[in-house]
Amino acid sequence: MIINGIARVDKRTKNLVKRLQPNEIAIIDHQDIDEIAADSLIASKVKAVVNASESISGRYPNPGPLKIIEAGILLVDSVGKGIMEKIEEGQEITIISGDIYVGDKLIASGRILTLEEVKELMEESEENFNKELEKFIDNTLEYAKKEMKFILNGIEAPDLKTKFKGKHALIVVRGHDYKKDLKTIRSYIKEVKPVLVGVDGGADALLEAGYKPDIIVGDMDSVSDRALKCGAELVVHAYPDGRAPGLDRVRKLGIDAVVVRAPGTSEDLAMLLAYQKGAQLIVAVGTHSNVFDFLEKGRKGMASTFLVRVKVGSILVDAKGVNKLYKSSIKFRYLAGIIAAALIPFLVIFIVSPVTHQLARLIVLQIKLMLNI
Repeated sequence: MIINGIARVDKRTKNLVKRLQPNEIAIIDHQDIDEIAADSLIASKVKAVVNASESISGRYPNPGPLKIIEAGILLVDSVGKGIMEKIEEGQEITIISGDIYVGDKLIASGRILTLEEVKELMEESEENFNKELEKFIDNTLEYAKKEMKFILNGIEAPDLKTKFKGKHALIVVRGHDYKKDLKTIRSYIKEVKPVLVGVDGGADALLEAGYKPDIIVGDMDSVSDRALKCGAELVVHAYPDGRAPGLDRVRKLGIDAVVVRAPGTSEDLAMLLAYQKGAQLIVAVGTHSNVFDFLEKGRKGMASTFLVRVKVGSILVDAKGVNKLYKSSIKFRYLAGIIAAALIPFLVIFIVSPVTHQLARLIVLQIKLMLNI
């Protein structure tokens, strides 16, 4: 198999997909390709994916590689870290049976993963998953003890222009199926008008769906400049020691922001912020809440998320997967019933109106004359 195309190179898949064009070749360094990354690569309509790392290491049955191959995209695996420096952005490359060429020069080699191989690797990783889960639980419990007081005592919530008191808060994260879930609850958004909180790239998700976020929370590494400039209030997530790498980016754009220190993830911070500011209900879309979600993010535990959900659980509604629970479709019998119901008033008017009686008699008379009755 021979494939030619323009290469786009980035160690972070979520950054790469912003630049990818159809029929280009993605050069990534992504161990254990997760489902979200796979979906974004497929949506970019790439012709091939070249991975410097193992696409499926066997730690857990990550579905990303399977989705990529099932979409008809060539996946070249484990070509080595050196490829990230050997290929320049925009160069034309050629893939021949797993070998990567720039012009006539061979620069790296990997193996083309087949559907059968990936399925076998996933079966093997199922057997290893219990060990990985045990380590994950131990890590979660260990860090939960360390972070418990910090989270349960509350964060130092800043003063905000946006008011949560007595309102619903919709927190959007770019997690699995976030687009479908966001689309499914559009009537809820229209009717209730919740405070819209975008967590990093979740702000772009809201904009893409036609909404303007009220607040953007995060370390600002995966949110677009467009979203940062949309007029939303910005809350930069800082480490517990006060370091806030994302603040420099915001300042360079000339935008005001507040900084909040908190352990854990930015979505944890968003929930705590809504809770402490008096939100009546918190609705979460795309958030990470299970071991697979966290392993896909490269995290070895979920201590802060566990503690936050324990704290805010009484007002938290997780909309994850709601699109699978409810699919709106109009069946013919329902449509027929609606039409019949709409015709009833006209039928009643026709029966009781003297004018319609005369019209009916004229029609009957005309028919008789035509038939010579």
